[in-house]
Amino acid sequence: MSVAVAWRLKRPEFSDWRRLRELLADAGLPTEGVSAGCGRFLVAVDPSGRVRGGVGLEGDPPDGLLRSLVVERDCRGTGAGALLLHAAETTAMTAGFERLYLLTTTAALYFDRHGYRRFARDEAPPTIRQTREFTRLCPAEAVAMYRKLDDRGAEGARVP
Repeated sequence: MSVAVAWRLKRPEFSDWRRLRELLADAGLPTEGVSAGCGRFLVAVDPSGRVRGGVGLEGDPPDGLLRSLVVERDCRGTGAGALLLHAAETTAMTAGFERLYLLTTTAALYFDRHGYRRFARDEAPPTIRQTREFTRLCPAEAVAMYRKLDDRGAEGARVP
């Protein structure tokens, strides 16, 4: 699917959580904690209504954890990932977050292009180091990255 797609972002409904966990598992990403009531999640839905991607935001201001950014393999390169990332950042800024942190084993270059910077994992704030992702879900070789949030792109993707 390399053509332009009219993506719609929404908060996951009950029926969307299973599909989101399937996408994460297919991409080799952790699924623990990906369920209703856990963090702030968004999903990208194609025009047919099928969930094709998602992203999660966890923590409390000022530092948040961006987790589980995933786009179905056939839909990569369509802008869904950038739309999800932008929406998560906008949601984080609106909620009062100043920085977002993440761990990745496969997407460091992607996040580099979106303004995230690498840092030593043990330099993360204590609230981030104590998350499941930092303590046990992501391997030690995962690249730690962060981004200071600003008003870049504050307009645009809004989630109902």
